[in-house]
Amino acid sequence: MRSRKTILLSAVLAVLALSAVASTTASASEWHFGGTTLPEFQEETVVGAAFSSSLKSGGAATTCEHFLYNMEVWNWFGLGEGVIEELPLYNCTTTAPNCTVSAIEAEELPWSAYPEKFGTKQYLIIEGIKVKIVYSGASCTLGTVHVTGSAGGLINNTNSTATFGKSSFEATGTAMKIGATPVEWTGEFPMEAFAASREKAVEVF
Repeated sequence: MRSRKTILLSAVLAVLALSAVASTTASASEWHFGGTTLPEFQEETVVGAAFSSSLKSGGAATTCEHFLYNMEVWNWFGLGEGVIEELPLYNCTTTAPNCTVSAIEAEELPWSAYPEKFGTKQYLIIEGIKVKIVYSGASCTLGTVHVTGSAGGLINNTNSTATFGKSSFEATGTAMKIGATPVEWTGEFPMEAFAASREKAVEVF
């Protein structure tokens, strides 16, 4: 039978091990503007248009010339929170054979959007994603599809951007799909304050 000291030592080691694991997983982050923490419950509008962005599934990519977003953000008891309220998509094309994009629309907005730290890096997490894409063409076999899931984009505080790609999805455990088929989303989005903090750098810590 183990002694009480041995049992106590085992318990302490277990707690330390769990703490070590927790340190490599997600932790809370807050929104900052121009180096100043956004006051709790004060909302700020963040907008941007992708430098480039595309959705790839089954070997075919769909790219939109205008990929915009409008997001409301705030801090709540030490947690950065937010929602994407608008996501207009225009002038979209696809590499799918014999297909054109006749319609594309973000559905069931708003989507949850918040910053979170994984390891030493900050990410923008988007949940509840749902995008309807209508493909057309005499020989097009795609028809209407729905892209669903969640996404994680790496935040760069130096230039106030969020970059989405394979590595950022893997780091955050997020994923998007069409039915059971995985979807890869790549894109770099600037983050610009558009209300009281306009022209101030958007940062996450």
